[in-house]
Amino acid sequence: MDPIDMMAADINCEDLGLSRLCLMENAGKCLSDEIAKISTFTFSKPVKIAIFTGSGGNGGDGFVAARHLLNRGFEVEIFLLASSNDIKSIDAQLNFEILENMIPRISRLKITELKDSSDVESIEIAKSKSFSEYVIVDGILGTGIKGQLREKVRKTIEVINESNALKIAIDVPTGMDPLTGEIPDIAVKPEYTMTFHKVKTGVKKASINDESSVGGLVICDIGIPIEAEIFLGTGDLLRLNTRKNTSHKGNNGKILIVGGSYDYHGAPAIAGLSAIASGADLIFIACPKSASLAIKEESLDLMVKGLKSDNEDYLNLDNLDEILKIIETIDVDAVLLGPGAGQKEETGKLFNILAKKIEKPLVLDADALKLVDPTIIKNREDLIITPHLSEFKSFFYDYIVNYKSNGNVDNVNEISLISETEEEDYEKLKEKIAIFQNIIKNINGTVVLKGKQDLIFNKNKIRINKTGNSGMTVGGTGDSLAGIATSLISQDLNVFDAGALATYLNGKAGDLAKEMYGNGFTASQLSEFLGLLMEDIYY
Repeated sequence: MDPIDMMAADINCEDLGLSRLCLMENAGKCLSDEIAKISTFTFSKPVKIAIFTGSGGNGGDGFVAARHLLNRGFEVEIFLLASSNDIKSIDAQLNFEILENMIPRISRLKITELKDSSDVESIEIAKSKSFSEYVIVDGILGTGIKGQLREKVRKTIEVINESNALKIAIDVPTGMDPLTGEIPDIAVKPEYTMTFHKVKTGVKKASINDESSVGGLVICDIGIPIEAEIFLGTGDLLRLNTRKNTSHKGNNGKILIVGGSYDYHGAPAIAGLSAIASGADLIFIACPKSASLAIKEESLDLMVKGLKSDNEDYLNLDNLDEILKIIETIDVDAVLLGPGAGQKEETGKLFNILAKKIEKPLVLDADALKLVDPTIIKNREDLIITPHLSEFKSFFYDYIVNYKSNGNVDNVNEISLISETEEEDYEKLKEKIAIFQNIIKNINGTVVLKGKQDLIFNKNKIRINKTGNSGMTVGGTGDSLAGIATSLISQDLNVFDAGALATYLNGKAGDLAKEMYGNGFTASQLSEFLGLLMEDIYY
């Protein structure tokens, strides 16, 4: 499991009503149980437990473990590499305060702050030569490693590795990259690594390449439900990239929206406004000349190019070269096809050629879903399509017919969204999702199926979004979603995460809009709330 997925699931538990403090308690209790087992089977006499902690969640797990180990009769010493005032995790801070409140010391607990490298060199463990004297627990960095190791941390790793004590790492050995398993400098070399919920990707890679780098792997179930991984939630905001203070115009995303027509100019404007509000720097819209003035009047922030043609009421093959030139000249990061384009045959010819020629990540929405041949884009992995159910059936019609001919469904109309009765029936829900997955597997891109619960698919992966409300049946909310998805791709999210997070942000913006305006809110008002939503990031 990638570290970002674990961090997101951890926070998403809060959305389900399961507190992170509870998860930390479960993690620390499981850690203490495993330490006690290992100690009992390894040593013939009681040993001291030395727990090294940093400022993050792993330190909090160590604090909880210390409390439970004390109850088992162990002598515990905690070595703080971050002062108590610098503990970043609120839950870790609360668990440290519990230990601080355990004065007078009836339990055999000692807490020592290591202020610098000289403090590290002077501790008893640094001088101990006896294997049977200590169990060392590494809770310094874990998945929180960033940049080069500080000198104090580096010295601590050296002391731990040089010790003859039995060493146990919490989640990820300090110094190891939790995603790649690489060790840029040095890392703790444990006899055991206790990982929570699932093995982290880097630990798994490291264990394959060099088992001694992680030791024996022990997986602790701390009570995170699978729903915390599948349901979109607050934790998924962690996937957003932080803007650098040194960045300049265009560094945070440039997108092109190709759409609009004489009759429909609102859709590309709504998509553009939501793209800006969700973080993209520059939004370009290529549209028929007849729609350009109306789109420009929607916002001064949209850069609108009215395309010249013999017929300037809708997009057609005359516009092909000009659109491709815009993409090349501006070097856009992602392209959205479809909003408000209409369904003229000439527009369809243009879109099919564009879908084949555009080498940038591509989002297909609205009319593009009715015009683009699925066989043209089926091998694209840098693709998002955003159909509602009717568009889904139209786009995948041939695949559904083929699926039907194999006896899987009786007719196309049997394909339906998740009903209220299916929501609470595991077997029916599993069957419904399997039908969609078997149809969607015919393309390599990400499919965002819009509904009461949005279903996001990419091959065998699925996410479910539950934000949004009945007020979002107003026209244009789908254009907003497409704009957000394109914006997130331009900010370096992969297409699956971009499609999934876009549904969450769009629906959450709709929930806030309903709170402020009631059911009378408009799709263009969703952009008012997106910026603030994206700032609600846990660190």
